[in-house]
Amino acid sequence: MIEAAVQGQLDAYNAQDVDALCQHFADDMMVADLNAEPNLHGVSAFRERHVGLFAQFPQNRAELLSRVVIGNKVIDHERVFRSPDATPFEVAAIYTFAGDKIARVDFVKA
Repeated sequence: MIEAAVQGQLDAYNAQDVDALCQHFADDMMVADLNAEPNLHGVSAFRERHVGLFAQFPQNRAELLSRVVIGNKVIDHERVFRSPDATPFEVAAIYTFAGDKIARVDFVKA
């Protein structure tokens, strides 16, 4: 179930469908860099961030390289492409669930 939610949000991210993306997250969700304080609080702020991201990078997409599910966490290794001409970068996204919604995402960026 949680793996399907992570895949659903990845599919929505790649389709740049903000409404579909946000439905996978808890209202009080948080985003942080690994081992840091959250830098984003709440699905409304998350929505706003992604509206801006998709406007700035209309060809943005993420490619799943690997996925691990452990307990209430899903860890994705992704390659992100901002545009066809930009150099891609890699991230690890650690999704922590509360029930069937993503409550927190911690990122490791390379």
